[in-house]
Amino acid sequence: MSDYSELDKKQDVQILHSMGYAQELERRMSSFSNFAVSFSIICILSGGINSLAQATSGAGGAAIGIGWPVGCFISLVFAVAMAQISSAYPTAGGLYHWGSILGNRFTGWLTAWFNLLGLVTVLGAINVGTYYFFVGAFGGYFNMTDTTLVRIVFLVVITGLQALVNHMGIGLTAKLTDFSGYLIFATSVALAVVCLVAAPSYDLARLFTFTNYSGLATVAADGSATGAPVWPQVSTFWVFALGLLLPIYTITGYDASAHTSEETVKAAHSVPRGMVASVLWSALFGYIMLCSFVLMLPNMDDAAKQGWNVFFWAMDARVNPVVKDILYLLIFISQWLCGLATVTSVSRMIFAFSRDGGLPASKALSRVSPKYRTPVAAIWTGSVLSVLFVWGSSLVSIGDTPVYTIVVSCTVIFLFFSFAIPITLGLFAWGTAKWDKMGPWNLGEGLFKLFAVLSIIAMIIIFVLGIQPPNDWAGIITVGFLVLTGIVWFGFERRRFKGPPIGDAIAKRKAEIAAAEAAVGEN
Repeated sequence: MSDYSELDKKQDVQILHSMGYAQELERRMSSFSNFAVSFSIICILSGGINSLAQATSGAGGAAIGIGWPVGCFISLVFAVAMAQISSAYPTAGGLYHWGSILGNRFTGWLTAWFNLLGLVTVLGAINVGTYYFFVGAFGGYFNMTDTTLVRIVFLVVITGLQALVNHMGIGLTAKLTDFSGYLIFATSVALAVVCLVAAPSYDLARLFTFTNYSGLATVAADGSATGAPVWPQVSTFWVFALGLLLPIYTITGYDASAHTSEETVKAAHSVPRGMVASVLWSALFGYIMLCSFVLMLPNMDDAAKQGWNVFFWAMDARVNPVVKDILYLLIFISQWLCGLATVTSVSRMIFAFSRDGGLPASKALSRVSPKYRTPVAAIWTGSVLSVLFVWGSSLVSIGDTPVYTIVVSCTVIFLFFSFAIPITLGLFAWGTAKWDKMGPWNLGEGLFKLFAVLSIIAMIIIFVLGIQPPNDWAGIITVGFLVLTGIVWFGFERRRFKGPPIGDAIAKRKAEIAAAEAAVGEN
């Protein structure tokens, strides 16, 4: 960060002060680090691998060859629209702040509520995916049996380590997420090369061939074809549409660039670039990696029958055991680092919402450690809640579907909903007193409005796809949560919650800002 001058630092702090906040967190993240934290959460080696069956047991090769770019574009429109807003308002917990400034107290609170719920439960989902990958890759070496106790102990250990690293400062976290960025690039390329070398032929046509595998019984643990299908029987159009959830669910988490705004140098420039770049590079390298994997598959029909085990089945069949284990280790490390970056994002959202009184025990949750310059209580609270979510939801099922699976589907909807709220507000607020000046990263009014409208359309698509069987209960739970949210707001928060400082309230915070910065040693 040799190009980060005292003038740059002064400008970053002035922007933060102009929004009524103190520079309590330590501004140590470079532009690359800001990109890397989002790139690490997206982690094509996590969602791209753990959710492969949504494609291979769905529309087949076309779900990757055609579906992956389409799904990535849906995620990209959100990232571009959010990037424009983030350049104008570079604060921690950015989405909450945008929702308040561009709308009102209620829309800000609603944005925070949905984003926070999504982040906590997605952290749990990421680490559960890491657990199942570890069991599939190395479980045989340790005679691991998948039980609730084993799963929760594993999650406590890896989530605890992620929280501990975050506790110890953004400097260490940024170094590891920087490393994660390089590791994901290198490992995805290595996996693609291994797959292409192991491929029996380069049948590119299979990448564009639609085959309807919905309703197909998958191979059970004992080898019999009695496992539940990945998708229930639907039309070819619908199974392709459902397969879009693979890239859409994988390419999320880029809001982490906004959440770490107050720790990023030249944030008004770096944050939007990091957000968009993380999506574009993930889309490109994910496409290369997954297309190579599809070309390696011995047979598409046999692959469809493997269901969620398709990745390990193909690697066992085609790849040298030593090479395979090396790749497995690199993928596992990448997935753990994905969870590490997610803890960073969750904690900054808790911190930002709490400093404006949005959560119980807000004073404690918004406190920054003078030694580590991190929101320690927010870090551990988010981590503990993610483990409790996994434990509690794993104990209950609705029909044959675990509540955990349904809630994860809901919370991805909640995450995108939290993206869509400030984008929609920005569409109508631009040009008014609420938002009359673009940030230095500027698409221009016309392009911003185009991407904002596309984001609204994309939100509708995601909601419709996210509540299809076997997650049809997700729609009911989503509506139920909306009702609960209304009760909490109108019953309690409408009178209590004041929202972020706006207008005259910002000027009144000068003494409070100075005291907060003095407490953490910020000069």
